[in-house]
Amino acid sequence: MERNLLIPKSLLLFLPQIDFSEEEYLAITSVLKKKRISYFIASDATGICLGSNGLKVKNDIQLYNIHPTNFEGLIIVGGAGARNYKRNQKLIKIVQEFNRIKKPIGAICSAPLILTNAGVLGEVAVCYPSDKAELTSSGIKYKDVPVVKDGRIITARDPQSAIEFIETFISLIKN
Repeated sequence: MERNLLIPKSLLLFLPQIDFSEEEYLAITSVLKKKRISYFIASDATGICLGSNGLKVKNDIQLYNIHPTNFEGLIIVGGAGARNYKRNQKLIKIVQEFNRIKKPIGAICSAPLILTNAGVLGEVAVCYPSDKAELTSSGIKYKDVPVVKDGRIITARDPQSAIEFIETFISLIKN
């Protein structure tokens, strides 16, 4: 299969248990399906993640079962619920392990705050505008563009940036 030649392993998508951005999730998974790239949904939910408008998504993997070596990269979907994870030690350790083994990491909307607390952001990033002060207070330069690629880390501003975000992420893992 073509996808196995291009991307031998699946991607890991982390969804907040509640209030994830449905628009981001649907845009990202739509592109992944179209390009025949497999992915697994990870969460700390016991079975169902609930989006900001009521969309229910069953998770495939609990946080404690994640082994970063089994995945090509990590994407953290944003939304208001992502703010609840910016100090979640299990997720932060997973992010740090993906970074340690040099796997691409992407975060959109409020999710870059998780990367900030994990200490994996480079010099420049973007996040949801209302989170800008928190991002810059950690010494990260905020770049007011839809998507920022800084090495293996990709951040995006908002749901309207989701398609450009996932396309940038895919181009990174293909190279």
